[in-house]
Amino acid sequence: MKTYSFYSALLFLLFAFSVAKAQNIVKSLERDVPGQGKVTVHQDSRLEALLGQEHTSNAITGSEEQEFIKVAGYRVQVYAGNNSRSARSEAQNIGFKVKEYFPDLKVYTTFSSPRWLCRVGDFRSIEEADAALRQLKATGVFREVSIVKEQVNIPL
Repeated sequence: MKTYSFYSALLFLLFAFSVAKAQNIVKSLERDVPGQGKVTVHQDSRLEALLGQEHTSNAITGSEEQEFIKVAGYRVQVYAGNNSRSARSEAQNIGFKVKEYFPDLKVYTTFSSPRWLCRVGDFRSIEEADAALRQLKATGVFREVSIVKEQVNIPL
């Protein structure tokens, strides 16, 4: 009985995922592209309601929200404090300094009991993390720099 409900739930999730992808396909077919013609899809409104919402991009900048997967990787830890408010503000200030020197690096300021942490980057290999660590040390601003193994975000 448990396996039946597990497979039913899995089948439902796969169906929901395929329907969500179908919505994007339908909307992309209906877009009017000059010189390529126009496709019109006629479907029942109940079916459209089942498909869900279309993911839209930012009309002003044209950028879309990027999707990520989590994988084992490395980050560079630039600060580790205690559980006080001053440690929180210090971790955030260190994060701002990292952004000043390296605007392309992602900064993660988190509380992992019992301390505040500031870690930077999403590196798949330890070599990439080591290169970033050396650049951070070369500035002379960041004292507590080390490489830590963590789940990182890799863009799709």
